[in-house]
Amino acid sequence: MTQYALVTGARKGLGKAFAIELSKRKINTILVGSPNKELGALCEKLKKKYKVDSIPYETDLSVYENVVDLSAWANERYNVYMLINNVGTGGTKKMIDAPAEYINRILKLNIITTSVLTHQLLPNLLKQPKGYILNIASLASYLPIGFKTVYPASKSFIYSFSRGLNEELKGTNVFVSVVTPGPISTNGDIMKRTEKGYFGKFLILTPEYVAKKCIDNLLRRKAEIILNPVTWFLIKVLPIWIETPLMTKIAKKELS
Repeated sequence: MTQYALVTGARKGLGKAFAIELSKRKINTILVGSPNKELGALCEKLKKKYKVDSIPYETDLSVYENVVDLSAWANERYNVYMLINNVGTGGTKKMIDAPAEYINRILKLNIITTSVLTHQLLPNLLKQPKGYILNIASLASYLPIGFKTVYPASKSFIYSFSRGLNEELKGTNVFVSVVTPGPISTNGDIMKRTEKGYFGKFLILTPEYVAKKCIDNLLRRKAEIILNPVTWFLIKVLPIWIETPLMTKIAKKELS
């Protein structure tokens, strides 16, 4: 039985790193990304280099109907045993200055797309001998941050959703992991924002490192994957009245 891992947001950054890491492990992939010729080229490269199957699917996952269509297409054609919900978006803006579409897109991609795609593919995953779901949260899941506001709240949802679903699925063949990384060096904009201070430089991770560690821990059935243990510990022990002003001050620097 040929099985596949479905990865969203796979055209670049962390999603692309997941695609490569899975291919190295001889895992077939369905790579989902926004319409762009790069995705098909990536699939062809993976097929030739790693001798695996890799299928591109181009769509805008911020549109609800597209999420449902992707799910139906995948369920009809493939045995999906691994789902990596990587697609998401964020940013730093004053709430008063943020366009409504900016807020709407964060909520749609980070919350609705992840929830609906998981729901729609779950019957497929449950049919497999073993099933895995990996959701991408953030260190921001644990605390509110001014000038980001909606993004940490959306990642808090992902964290809670993942831990709750994993508990619900105990006794089945499907295991759910959630990772809470700090900033990842996925593009120039993120590098520019996070490297304005020592804090950002200390936290930043490469997508290749994150992808490898995530897959290792997912297959080991670790429910919460922690990649920045020192920072994670500090966030857990410091009171929120210290953390929120501190992180808001750091976020405010990204506006300039």
